Amino acid sequence: MMDRKKSLLLLTAVAAGTTLYNLLKPIKSSVPVVQGFKKDRYLGEWYEIARLDFFWEKNLKNVTATYSLQADGRIRVLNQGYDYVKQKHKKSRGKAVFVRNEDEGALKVSFFGPFYAGYNVVMLDEDYQYALVFGQNLDYMWILSREKNIPEEVKQQYLDYASTCGYSIDKLVWTKHD
Repeated sequence: MMDRKKSLLLLTAVAAGTTLYNLLKPIKSSVPVVQGFKKDRYLGEWYEIARLDFFWEKNLKNVTATYSLQADGRIRVLNQGYDYVKQKHKKSRGKAVFVRNEDEGALKVSFFGPFYAGYNVVMLDEDYQYALVFGQNLDYMWILSREKNIPEEVKQQYLDYASTCGYSIDKLVWTKHD
């Protein structure tokens, strides 16, 4: 019984801390998302080309994100990479749901119970080969590709747009793929 109380107290503290952090975060990402988004074309494997680093992805290389459709219509998310410092593979499973409509690139993703974070597809080529994704604030950004690299002109277009939107592109981590 005591372990259950401790677990509930810890979960409540984490929820309160997460809520407080998001409420007090001074700058939110509020750029337009892709309209005419096609969920089925976005599904599949993406290679992470670059990211604004954060604790879960620290020291990761060979990072991929795989999106698949669940029976209930939600999107299953599998993020994985290799921690070259600890020398072990790392995986995280989650789910994504659309914030408003399925034809908008505004989603929210959860890897931990009922807690969601913004996942906004803000740029996407017409062939669904390259994507620029912003999180719910200026601390989260990813450049994704269906291949382990990205053409220089697409990369520069995404970097210019991210910079215009207030993202610190000088802090990007360029993901290594072996």
